[in-house]
Amino acid sequence: MATTLDTQTRKRIQHWLDGNYDENTKAQIRQWLADEKTEELLDAFYKNLEFGTGGLRGVIGVGSNRMNRYTVGSATQGLANYLLKTFPGQAIKVAVAYDSRNKSPEFARLCADVFTANGIQVYLFDALRPTPELSFAIRHLGCQSGVVITASHNPREYNGFKAYWTDGSQVVAPHDKNIVAEVKNIREVSDIHFDGKPELVQTIGSEVDAEYLRTITANSINPEVIRRQHDLKIVFTPIHGTGITLVPEALKAVGFTQVAVVEEQAEPDGDFPTVVYPNPEEEEAMSLAMEKARALDADLVIATDPDADRVGAAVKNEQGEWELLNGNQMASLIIYYLLQAWKEAGKLTGREFVAKTIVTTDLIDAICKDYGVNCYNTLTGFKYIAQVIRELEGKEQFIAGGEESYGYLIGDAVRDKDAVASCAMIAELTAFARDKGQSLFDFLTEMYLQYGFYLEGLQSLTRKGKAGADEIREMMAGLRSNPPATLGGVRIARTLDYLSLIEKDLPSGSEKPIEGIGIEKSNVLQFILEDGSKVSARPSGTEPKIKFYVSVHQPLERAGDFRKTFRELEQKRDAIFEDLIS
Repeated sequence: MATTLDTQTRKRIQHWLDGNYDENTKAQIRQWLADEKTEELLDAFYKNLEFGTGGLRGVIGVGSNRMNRYTVGSATQGLANYLLKTFPGQAIKVAVAYDSRNKSPEFARLCADVFTANGIQVYLFDALRPTPELSFAIRHLGCQSGVVITASHNPREYNGFKAYWTDGSQVVAPHDKNIVAEVKNIREVSDIHFDGKPELVQTIGSEVDAEYLRTITANSINPEVIRRQHDLKIVFTPIHGTGITLVPEALKAVGFTQVAVVEEQAEPDGDFPTVVYPNPEEEEAMSLAMEKARALDADLVIATDPDADRVGAAVKNEQGEWELLNGNQMASLIIYYLLQAWKEAGKLTGREFVAKTIVTTDLIDAICKDYGVNCYNTLTGFKYIAQVIRELEGKEQFIAGGEESYGYLIGDAVRDKDAVASCAMIAELTAFARDKGQSLFDFLTEMYLQYGFYLEGLQSLTRKGKAGADEIREMMAGLRSNPPATLGGVRIARTLDYLSLIEKDLPSGSEKPIEGIGIEKSNVLQFILEDGSKVSARPSGTEPKIKFYVSVHQPLERAGDFRKTFRELEQKRDAIFEDLIS
């Protein structure tokens, strides 16, 4: 074992064996040692769980690198300590929510216990709720912070802990790093206050639901269109997650009357029994919904992930076959529709803005430019979009935001991606298209005809454990020290290195700083090719992966050229991927 496990890992293992941890936990560790399960021990103890773009997230189980009573307790205690230091002498309030994952209710109750043991009042939802409602509740209830127990769309063995700040957004610098520092200062189990004070817990439920739903109905731009197209046939699946609690209700509230739920996936279940991976980005997870859509001759399929912050959609294409729309397409369609609707309603004054992440399609930038609306690009993670909203509050009006990973936000009542509000808006823009005699696919084609056909792609390489983390670091270092001269046969014109915050023009050798609201050092590297294609590389903040994003585009001359143009762009994109990963 000594030759396989590094010194720090062995120290963490021994600390857990010697510390005030429960006997079941220690028995598991001893069993791994006896069975020489060094790979399991390394993965469980090679590091402590840390906050990434999505907070704390890991496999449920024993170990410093796993989600369990002690890692969740440490995270909660660290957040509590930071809140007490940041708001001295104030009555601190925190909202706590959870999703349908295994151990989510227990971890949420544990958070409530630790917060109240530190004298902090807790608003605890009475049952599972979507993550965006937690974001809304923080601002609605005047809380200083909030926590939702979820691992979003990760596989069933995962759970997580997302921390939020006073404005309802996930924590950003300096708070994220300061909370991590507080967590690292907790070295013993005795540092965690587990004995909660029930009198400091207030249960919340339908009254917050009603206020949250009111903000969603207020987002509607064309209620008269919905009245005319109320019978739009919508198939919805929550994929065993929290979307079932509010998405059907939200669709009904804005006026849609023909919503069919996929019954096989309606029951919240942390084992996600009907899917391999509870992610609406995956066709397999959408298969039951599309099967139902075919049977009903539906107009739209929508699906939410376990905590209902991401939404996937499918539409009938020009051949009448069901086709998934990706996150870039849907984010662009939402912006395309909203800017049209705002202009027609006379609501564009020159002070409005849209926000997206740097790895999301530049089609959105083109649309915003056409309408004279500012488009701010942020680092990956919706917390940075929320940061732009916060810093521009009172100066510019936020319309919507999005990211390629199926997260969208309409209006600023919530400060995180919101699948509930997005489902309502996607249904509305589909009704808008239908009111003009178009399908949603026709609407997509119309957008491409006007602004060009943009095609994106994402490929991820998974590298688990400490060895995998080391390999990912080496890959990023190699791309920086020895970047390719060409990708897909096209020369690289510019590089943007978000670790050094330097943009470099390769032909001239000139450099300039990368600046923007919330822009800070991040391990992201971008190549801009001479033909305008964009390539991004970044390690995931929540999974053991390195991600490569590619975006290519060219004009779409006529609607009938859709498939031909798609194939041309696909070949161009795939040639770039081949150069990156080979």
